Amino acid sequence: MNLHHLKVFLAIAETGSISAGAARLFISQPAVTREIRELEARLNLRLFDRQSRGVSPTAAGQRLLPYAERIFALEQAAERDLHAFANLSCGELALGASATLGSYLLPGLIAGFHQQHPQLQLSLLIGNTADSLRQLERNEITLAFIEGPFDREQFSHRLLGADALLPVASPQHPLAGRSQLSPAELVATPLLIREQGSGTRTTLEQAYQALGLEPCIAMALGNSEALKRSLLNGQAIAWISELAVQEELRSGQLCCLAVSGLSISRDLHAVWQREHSLSPAADALLNQVHDALNTSKANIKTF
Repeated sequence: MNLHHLKVFLAIAETGSISAGAARLFISQPAVTREIRELEARLNLRLFDRQSRGVSPTAAGQRLLPYAERIFALEQAAERDLHAFANLSCGELALGASATLGSYLLPGLIAGFHQQHPQLQLSLLIGNTADSLRQLERNEITLAFIEGPFDREQFSHRLLGADALLPVASPQHPLAGRSQLSPAELVATPLLIREQGSGTRTTLEQAYQALGLEPCIAMALGNSEALKRSLLNGQAIAWISELAVQEELRSGQLCCLAVSGLSISRDLHAVWQREHSLSPAADALLNQVHDALNTSKANIKTF
């Protein structure tokens, strides 16, 4: 059934005349008459009785009327729902993040975003880069914020900024008082490192390999909090994200070692399935994360 014919039928039935129906739809009376005749011919039924003052639905028209009302009520509901979706007033957004972004940057931003758009349902899964990429592949999340490498042919992406890895240790560590260290001097020092699949670990291994150095790995740990706690009273060092270690450096619980000739940083990306378009909510959140990350990096104090 031609929905335009049906819309003309509903306008005439609700207004009670050809002229009023035409005025509601902003089309001419002859056009309205032609539309109704085509619909009646298609159905092989008369839908209106013509009277001296307007028209009234026939028995067939009365049967058709509630269907037309429901069809266009549903059309209006769909339009309202999509308008709300476009304006972030409804919908769901499942996010994934590797540990540094997921633990130290995103929670506060997501909480603020939800305050702005309380009708949105937001969720955040935190793992490492490999975890987030697998979740994207399985369509468990819409958008991932990661620190490690990814297949640029498989995923669409946006560069969010850069994050430095800092060599940190307990203030009691033997190297803490040195004014300058070479990369080679770090090799013999026990190193705490993130687990396999972590973007931090991949970046660190690549930096050491580029200098022909083999780190002395003492232990692999699953997140930055575990690294920091293990450093407090130990003799090891760790390379930890600048975003993750600010409070400990500021309070003096940990210190940043002065290493020359080895500066390590990694790019931070948002990634999503290449064949998928971002929803308005995902796009809005992505912009906020980008702006917040660059603002926070501009305001970071060097220790």
